[in-house]
Amino acid sequence: MSSSFFIKTKENSKFSKKGKSISAPKRKGDGDSGAKSKVRAKKPNAKFNEEISSDSEAESPVVPRKRQPVEDIDYAETPQEKKLRLAKLYLEQLKEADDNKAEDDDFETDLVAGRLEEDVLEQKGKLQRLIAKDLIQPDASEIRVLRGHKLPITCLVISPDDKCIFSAAKDCSIIKWDVESGKKLHTIPGGRKGTEDRHVGHTAHILCMDISSDGKYLATGDMNKLIMIWEGETCKHLYKFTGHKGPVSGLSFRKGTHDLYSASHDRSIKVWNVDENAYVETLFGHQDAITGLDSLSRERCVTAGGRDRTVRVWKIAEESQLVFHGHESSIDCIQLINEEHMITGADDGSVSLWSVNKKKPLSTVKQAHGCHGDAALEQPHWVASVAALQNSDTVASGSHNSHVQLWKCGQYYRRLERLFSVPVSGFVNSLKFSSSGQFLVAGVGQEHRLGRWWRLKEAKNGIYIIPLKRKPPNPEENKMAE
Repeated sequence: MSSSFFIKTKENSKFSKKGKSISAPKRKGDGDSGAKSKVRAKKPNAKFNEEISSDSEAESPVVPRKRQPVEDIDYAETPQEKKLRLAKLYLEQLKEADDNKAEDDDFETDLVAGRLEEDVLEQKGKLQRLIAKDLIQPDASEIRVLRGHKLPITCLVISPDDKCIFSAAKDCSIIKWDVESGKKLHTIPGGRKGTEDRHVGHTAHILCMDISSDGKYLATGDMNKLIMIWEGETCKHLYKFTGHKGPVSGLSFRKGTHDLYSASHDRSIKVWNVDENAYVETLFGHQDAITGLDSLSRERCVTAGGRDRTVRVWKIAEESQLVFHGHESSIDCIQLINEEHMITGADDGSVSLWSVNKKKPLSTVKQAHGCHGDAALEQPHWVASVAALQNSDTVASGSHNSHVQLWKCGQYYRRLERLFSVPVSGFVNSLKFSSSGQFLVAGVGQEHRLGRWWRLKEAKNGIYIIPLKRKPPNPEENKMAE
């Protein structure tokens, strides 16, 4: 360690100081005992000279050289000077590291501040990511179809990590799919009516399902008034909730919690705590069967009241409700876009955008999926399902015209603009966007999820995975932006 501070003395060099020539120090025995070192204050001893010379490359005899000008002479660095130089270098490195750390801290602070700002905007319902303008219609060859249910698919959900799809059908079965491979991961078979005591699973048509935001719990509801709770990872049955007096038509986990909201044709909403396997309370207000329910992170949920033609916002903590009117017929489906805005679909073919601060729709598109029948008896295709890419300007609707329609929400959600439609084969009973916004999933069947009054014989039961393609970047636009 001590040798690192010794300096190799250049052999055969001469030093000039105050006009006098000073020859380089020689090793012991070279015969020049009067050699002087650079530091005049102390004369180096033989031991010191030996250590210095031991690091030299060769021990060749001294060869005299011509005298060099003062400005060209390279002075040897003493151990003290080297220590000082290394200390200064070390301090500079520390300063540079501190500066870099300060820059990284500033970047992280800005990043966190940006996320916090997004969270605040999300809570206020004012966060709107502009995605719709970049979306383009996918090719038919890019749409994948998963088949496995024997009867029409009624509902589906996507896992929070976008890796799995859970689907349910009128055959009372539940299937967990791998999105990437399209293979079945788990199947929970349905049972026959009358086998409820010995069958683990549903024995009646499953109408609704939802998964908690951490993927831990899956909830399903059926025509038999039952709610089943499953483990999301293994599909193991955990609990059975009873209490509704009619078919369970809507389920939603409050985001970030394991609080579950359920809606039923018995016109009530119930609140459950899944962690505690406990019932919490019941809310009343609708005058007809509830057909849809949704919630986000606030302690509230929204519902569609079917033939009572109302949309309601339920403030759970305050035990109060807000009532909204606007549709002219039965409201079949509802979905929150963010904490302040929602979209609904009705059996008169209309799709409406709402704000929780306005009692009337902000925008309504009538006959959103066109009409069918003879000219004199034309009827609109009713809207059976809606979906929203959360905190964005992109929504979708499905009907029995064998098309999924994508929409762009205008600025401040004041209008709906058509983007494009995607052909499917049958009733679009359920729609869900992936969390990443990379794909849209449609649950399609030969019949409407609630009835058999109309059957599309040419339709096939299946799950359609629709990629949400983006326009390629425009170099000209990038140049203009720069």
